[in-house]
Amino acid sequence: MSADTTIVVADDHPLFRGALRGAVEAILPGARIIEANGLDALTALLDREAEVDLVLLDLTMPGVQGFSGLIYLRAQHPAIPVVIVSANEDPVVIRRALDFGAAGFIPKSLDIDQIGEAVRQVLAGGNWSPPDIALSASEDKETAELMRRLATLTPQQVRVLMMLSEGLLNKQIAYELGVSEATVKAHVSAILQKLGVESRTQAVIVSSRIGATLKPPAGVD
Repeated sequence: MSADTTIVVADDHPLFRGALRGAVEAILPGARIIEANGLDALTALLDREAEVDLVLLDLTMPGVQGFSGLIYLRAQHPAIPVVIVSANEDPVVIRRALDFGAAGFIPKSLDIDQIGEAVRQVLAGGNWSPPDIALSASEDKETAELMRRLATLTPQQVRVLMMLSEGLLNKQIAYELGVSEATVKAHVSAILQKLGVESRTQAVIVSSRIGATLKPPAGVD
């Protein structure tokens, strides 16, 4: 690791962004740390930054629902490691985040030294998960297959699925993405085919089953 390492902290809570910044600066003095408070800000940042070494991503912030932000980033920027940072310490959530391509999972309850160790390990090319949480249980076949199908969506298809889950109509999605309604319809058709469902409602339901687009309960982020 070098002092010119660039790390993006993506979280909508200013206080926690500050805590993460402090943890990173403690192990990487001089590191370049950039903050983003939502998915739109994060994607714009990644589009204009030539080299980003790591993204620390909150599971719930504007534009992100469940694992949708992670799925999108892994599809759009596969070379950039993403570490999930969340108050949710459910072993199922942690395991699914890793299965969806996260390089690590940092509970917000960790102290600065532990956060620093997790960041150091991922930047060195490894993976990191809480050592005191058992992640050995495997997914049932149906869930594992659905996760595999979701991972085949393109970045734009992930965005469309996220907007479908918000109840947006095709014309609204087209406006938000700056594309034609015909393009949105094509994306929806591709999503249905890849997920093996027949309607947009079914697509939202099956993706919500594993938290791909499901908003966590109040108080958990």
